Amino acid sequence: MRRVRIRGFLALALLTVLTLSWTTYMIAAIAETGSLHLGEGRPSRAGIWIAALAGALLAAVFLGYGLRRWIVKPLEAMGRGAREIAGGDLDVALPDSRIREIAEVRDGFEAMVAGLRQSLADREALEEERRFFIGAIAHDLRTPLFALRGYLEGLEQGIAASPEQAKKYVTVCQDKAGQLDRLVSDLFAFVKTEYPLTAHAGDSLDLGEEVRRAVEGVRGAAHAKEISVVAEPPGNGPILVRGDAHQLSRAFGNLLDNAVRHTPPQGTVVVRCRPEGERILVIVMDTGSGFAPEDLSRVFEPLYRGESSRSRDTGGAGLGLAIARRIFRAHGGDLIAANRPGGGAELAGWIPRVRDW
Repeated sequence: MRRVRIRGFLALALLTVLTLSWTTYMIAAIAETGSLHLGEGRPSRAGIWIAALAGALLAAVFLGYGLRRWIVKPLEAMGRGAREIAGGDLDVALPDSRIREIAEVRDGFEAMVAGLRQSLADREALEEERRFFIGAIAHDLRTPLFALRGYLEGLEQGIAASPEQAKKYVTVCQDKAGQLDRLVSDLFAFVKTEYPLTAHAGDSLDLGEEVRRAVEGVRGAAHAKEISVVAEPPGNGPILVRGDAHQLSRAFGNLLDNAVRHTPPQGTVVVRCRPEGERILVIVMDTGSGFAPEDLSRVFEPLYRGESSRSRDTGGAGLGLAIARRIFRAHGGDLIAANRPGGGAELAGWIPRVRDW
């Protein structure tokens, strides 16, 4: 449908009025004089008035029809549509119009309705995720709390008769309390990463040094399991990026903690940090069992713990990798997970590089 602007419509309406008036005058003149030559006779005054009135009437009919169909009806429909949208009905069909300005408003309405539909779909997805998140938190909190209460009741009732049994019960209680502490800590960290992190443009830091500090932070836990942590040297000079040192340290710590927890005794964790073009790669590899194929695409989902999930085996909360990925993405990079061909897991992240010249 070809569209015209309102000023074009008004010009066409004026032309229609003049044309119809002249046409009716010609018809009246021919009817009275009986000749096609207007100069041969002079129409009566009554004929002129009849022609003028007939022309005006026809022009009014045509103009009224055009205004009603192409301007008034679309505007009324948009008014009704706006009220229906306000009432929650997004299945609104608006009529088209030959007037370009009204058609553009209609297109804007349809774009708005499409955006509202998408927003509602996103909100429903977020609400579903929230319900799942709360349910998973309740489950993960209930499990250690149930065990903790059981062992404490056993101590109270004197079930642990010997000092060795009592010590064992206390050790289990401490372990469950530690699980609760880690879960609450991870939940706080995850909630903080729900909000956009600020990688300050002026905060330049050496990523290689942050990775080295994170490696030193897990050496104690690795040594307790007789795991070797190998940090490959990044090369000569600092590796500069812009970002939040505290958040990046948390991300690297999560990756390394994940690798150490899932690596069996006498295993190895390898850490690489090296420049690659305009970005810096950070890779953490372990010699554990790796990710199950059905879990690999969902390892970054908050609180995901499938039947074969590595978090299920180690009692993790399932938030560490989700937090790490959000931190990488907040700094303009990303984090991916894969299984190594020779066995074990590989987590590779990258952050944009800052040139030091």
